[in-house]
Formats: sequence, C-alpha cells, structure tokens
Amino acid sequence: MRALRFVSSNPGKFREVREILGAYGVEVTWERRELPEPQADTLAEVVFSKLAALPRGSGPYLVEDSGLFLDALGGFPGVYSAYAYRTVGLEGILRLLRGRPRGAVFRTVAGVGAGPEQWTVTGATRGTIATRPRGSNGFGYDPIFVPKGLEHTFGELPASEKNRLSHRARAVRRVGRRLAGAAPLEKQM
Repeated sequence: MRALRFVSSNPGKFREVREILGAYGVEVTWERRELPEPQADTLAEVVFSKLAALPRGSGPYLVEDSGLFLDALGGFPGVYSAYAYRTVGLEGILRLLRGRPRGAVFRTVAGVGAGPEQWTVTGATRGTIATRPRGSNGFGYDPIFVPKGLEHTFGELPASEKNRLSHRARAVRRVGRRLAGAAPLEKQM
C-alpha cells in the first residue's frame, strides 16, 4: 500500500480524497494546514508553490488547487475562487451572472511531491451555474454548480455521486492510477 499526506485546511476535501484514493490502495492521512496561495495565473503555479512550502525530505505529499471558471466572466474567478467565495459568496457570483450565459467549468490541479520530485495531474467538469443555491451537501460552490447532463447541483448530490463526477475526483483518480502503477515518483514540470 502506498501512503500520502494530504495537506489542506478543508475537511471536506480530505474526505473526498481519502475515499477516492482508498480504491487504489493508497492510504491517505490528513495534515490540516494552511499553505501559501500566491497570486498566480494558473492553478498549476499555485500547486507547485504549495509543494515548495512543504518540508524537504519528507512526504510524499498531495496538494490541490481548484477553481470555478465562468465563461461569461472570462474565466473569473478561476485561480481566485477561494478569495471570491470568501468576499462575495454564492450570492455575489449569482449577481455577477444575472442576464449572462451560465456556462462554467470546475478545474482541479493535484500535485504530488516528495522533496524535489513533483508532478501534477488535472481534472475538469463542465456544467452550468444554477439561478439560486440548492442543496446542503459538499462545500464551497457546490450548491450552485450543475454538472453537464444533470439537473441537480453538486450540493444536492450524495457524496458518492459527486465523487464520480467532480473535477477533484477526476484529478485524484489520475493520482491513484499513477501511484498504483508507479514505482518512484517521477518529475513532471
């Protein structure tokens, strides 16, 4: 069995990651910790910054960064999703979309690192933004994001269904597949 330390301050993300990677024989422990999130143009830049902030010679670590990219707003909030959520919340995002197209994509970049060896994978889920928050499952933007082909928001779906469809789940499954078939960590930058 392979083991990873998932570094995040979000218990919801930890539960998702642990469940998904368990299916690949990866034991996940949680290191509850805030990591720096620099102003950057891409999620990958943020992930590599997070990995660089972790102690060298320990690990392997798993970190991730996710963003909600709204078509009508040129991809905003994107890499600033956590900040937008904290400052304007769901209602602010819904106000920004009034009278505009509601297409969106949720993206995740997950990074694994042990010292100087680091690599990333991505996951994305296309969908639309609901006209009002619906559901109390999940966290963050889940109550307003409707995955393509469904009528329910992530916030209305049970965790098992969200873990089948979500951007984070897609990235984390790629981590699991890579670890299940990998010996040492490979560098990818």
